[in-house]
Amino acid sequence: MNPTFNDDLEQYRVAARDFLRELVPSDWRGSGQLADAEYRQFNLDLRKRLYEGGYLAVDWPKEYGGQGLSPAHQVVLAEELTAAGLPNGTENDVFGLQMFGNTVLHWGTEEQKRFYLPNILNGTMVFCQGYSEPASGSDLGSLRTAATLDGATWRINGQKIWTSEAHHANWIFVLVRTDPDAPKHKGLTLLACPLDQPGIEIRPIRQIHGNAGFNEVFFTDATTTDFHAIGPVNAGWRVAMSLLEFERGGAAAVFAARFEEELGRLTELAATHGKLGDSEIRRTLAWLQGRITAMRMLGYRALTKSLDGNAPGPESAMTKLYWTECHNVVTELSLRILGTRALVPEGRMPTIVDGPDAPGATQDPGTWVGAYLASRASTIYAGTNQIQRNILAERVLGMPR
Repeated sequence: MNPTFNDDLEQYRVAARDFLRELVPSDWRGSGQLADAEYRQFNLDLRKRLYEGGYLAVDWPKEYGGQGLSPAHQVVLAEELTAAGLPNGTENDVFGLQMFGNTVLHWGTEEQKRFYLPNILNGTMVFCQGYSEPASGSDLGSLRTAATLDGATWRINGQKIWTSEAHHANWIFVLVRTDPDAPKHKGLTLLACPLDQPGIEIRPIRQIHGNAGFNEVFFTDATTTDFHAIGPVNAGWRVAMSLLEFERGGAAAVFAARFEEELGRLTELAATHGKLGDSEIRRTLAWLQGRITAMRMLGYRALTKSLDGNAPGPESAMTKLYWTECHNVVTELSLRILGTRALVPEGRMPTIVDGPDAPGATQDPGTWVGAYLASRASTIYAGTNQIQRNILAERVLGMPR
C-alpha cells in the first residue's frame, strides 16, 4: 500500500524539491556528514533560508506569517527535506513551532497570536519547554513551581529539570501552580517567560552520549506579564495536555520518513559487515520495515484527522510508543552488527539524539553507539511509555483507572 497525494500536493512537492536542491552543493550527501560543531550553524543558516523562501510552518494562517496551506503540505515538505538530506528544523523548533506555536493557535487570544507566531517564525523568539520537575517523575500534576500574580506581573519561583535545549533558547513556556489550594490537576497555568532576566539560572546536564542537551532551570522571583498566560488561568491542565498531544502527534506523519532513512543506513551497515546472510538479522530488518510502514499509516490517519479540522487526540500516544520502541530495536541491531567494534565508539557522534540521527549520517561506530545510548531515554521523555499505555487504555479503549 502506497498512498498518493493529489495533483496540488504533488506540484507543491516538485516546487519544494527544486527549492531545496538550490540550497546544497551537487555532491551533497546529507547533514549527517557534518561534524557536531558545524551542524548547528548549518541548521541555523538553513532555517533562515527556509523562512525567507516561505517554507516554515506552511500550514499556519497567512496573517500570522504562515503560508495558509494545509497540514498535508507540511508533511510533503518534511518528506522532501529528509529526501534531500536536510534537517526538518532546529532542535528548538519542536518546542517553538510544533508545540507552543500550535498551542497558541488553539488557545491564544488574537493579540497573542499576532505577537508570538511571527516572532517564532523569524527566529526572534526561541523556545524551550518547562514541564518536568525534580521529584515529580511522570506525575506532571504534582509540580511545585509556583507563580503569584502581583498587579499585571507573574512572579515565578521553583525549578524545572530535563529542559531540552534551554541553553539555546531565549524564552520558555512553563507550567506553574497558580492556586496552591486547588487539587493537583487544577490551579495550574501555562505561562511564557523570557529567559534572559535576573532570577533565572540555566545549568547544563552532561548525558551518557557526551552531549549536554538537557538542563536544569531555576526560577527565583523571575517575572513575566499577565499577557503571557496562555489559555485560562488556573485551568492550565487542559492547555498543557493539548500541548503534549501536539508534541506526541505532530510528528506522526513525518517521523516515518526519518525512520525509513535510518533503516536504509542500517541495512547498508549489515551489508557492509557481511551480515545480510544472517537469518535472524534479516528477520529483524523485515520486522522493522513492517513497523515503520505501520508508523507511516498511523501518521497519515493523524493527518486525515487534522485535515478534518481536529487537533491531535489521545491516539498520538500510540505514535510515541511506536517510534520509541522501534528506535530501540534499530540501535540494538546496529550494535549486534558492529560486534566488538561497538566497544570502541570511534568517529562521529550523532548530532540529533531525539529519534533518528541526521539524514546521511556516517557508519562510524560512534554514530551508532551514540544513537543507541540516546535511544534509552526516548521511552522516558515526553511521557514514559507506561504513561502512553495508560492514556490509550483509559481514553481510547475506555478502560477504568
